[in-house]
Amino acid sequence: MIKDFLRKIPLFAQMSEDDLEVLSNSVEVLEISAGEMLFTEGDEGDRAYVIKDGEVEILKNSGGREVLLAVRGSGIVIGEIALLESLRRTASVRARTDVVLYVIGKEDFENFLKSSPSALHSMFNTILSRYHENQSQLRQGEKMAQLGTLTAGVAHELNNPAAAVQRGADQLQKAINDLNGTYARIAELGFSDSQLATLNRLAQLVQEKAKSPPEMDALVRSDREYAIETWLEGHGIENPWDVAPTMVNLDFNEEELGTLAEDFAAEKLVCIVNWLNATFNVFSLLKEIGEGAGRMSKIVKSLKSYSYLDQAPMQEINIHEGLDDTLVILQNKLKKNKVNVKREYALDLPLINAYGSELNQVWTNLIDNAADALEGRENSELIIRTRPDGLNWVIIEFEDNGPGIPEEIRDKIFDAFFTTKPPGKGSGLGLDISYKTIVQKHRGDLQVQSKPGQTIFLVRLPVNFEDQ
Repeated sequence: MIKDFLRKIPLFAQMSEDDLEVLSNSVEVLEISAGEMLFTEGDEGDRAYVIKDGEVEILKNSGGREVLLAVRGSGIVIGEIALLESLRRTASVRARTDVVLYVIGKEDFENFLKSSPSALHSMFNTILSRYHENQSQLRQGEKMAQLGTLTAGVAHELNNPAAAVQRGADQLQKAINDLNGTYARIAELGFSDSQLATLNRLAQLVQEKAKSPPEMDALVRSDREYAIETWLEGHGIENPWDVAPTMVNLDFNEEELGTLAEDFAAEKLVCIVNWLNATFNVFSLLKEIGEGAGRMSKIVKSLKSYSYLDQAPMQEINIHEGLDDTLVILQNKLKKNKVNVKREYALDLPLINAYGSELNQVWTNLIDNAADALEGRENSELIIRTRPDGLNWVIIEFEDNGPGIPEEIRDKIFDAFFTTKPPGKGSGLGLDISYKTIVQKHRGDLQVQSKPGQTIFLVRLPVNFEDQ
């Protein structure tokens, strides 16, 4: 009998015979097959379920992946939390085996709790236990999901300079071969001492211009290339359209080329022009490879600094360095969402004693949330400000010009599991973790001010939280 089964469950054990009889008569029986969904995250929470036979899986989407929170079996009540709070389901339930459930409607469940104080006490303990269990599981899932997101972003950022280095290295081999060919031709033609001196002077010019070619309007550059191409063609230079851009980058004009023609006649002029082109290509590619390698080094350095690798957990930290490292790590997402970031850093911001890697996690959550809020909006902007607050405090502000946070939910945004994002996009733990890190661990304060077109998250941190 249903009544006998319910009597064995702690939640219903203290009910009177009459109340249990009424509840048993209102229960419906539901059977679902293995693999079938009982309900999905985001569904309306209008019923509670008691598992009679079989097992179900409690699942939650976090960071785009499915996290298994728990497996429940016979005698367990599920779905009661969303029903009590009139909330959408915060997780999904799927049958692990063929399952038989007893279904209790919202009104019957509320009447049951009103009639049994012991049930209320048992329900409180159940909810508290599940809260801690789910939070622990989701915190780990959130960290893994965010790690995956950060890794993908860093990999994307590394890919561009790595591709530039690879491309430059491939092109450099041909450029060096071309340069060696021009040197062989110079030796074959027998340049005079004065011509070799000119060659050395031009080599220095090429190195300087390869580092910083002259800046000019696109139309001006096009006109100069056409004029030089015409001059080169008239002096027997093969493929003048390939050489003309190099001559413009070297800041040559027809007059200077005329002087070069006076110093190097006929075949020597052709040789010297090809040598200039090959030399410039080599140094330009070396510059491109150096810049790509430097960019990769900067990203790796930022990642190491972001995670405070090989450093003490608590130490004296520079807030600005942590913010900049976080922006480098999130650069891919910010670019993708077309977010313009402005830094308004105070020059006199003091160093603070803090857990650097955990503060960087807070910056990540706040910047990532702002990027999500700004996605697809015109002229999206995120302003990060810092300033001292007296001698013993610092303030960090994150202001975006997104849609704002509705007033009716503003007091809930720091609650665990509360999220305005669609199922699977967020677990509702990012701001909860940030709040606990700032307020509880660092004895600071985290507040939000919001209206349409402006949201500000204000972080207030002590210079030394151990003194608070």
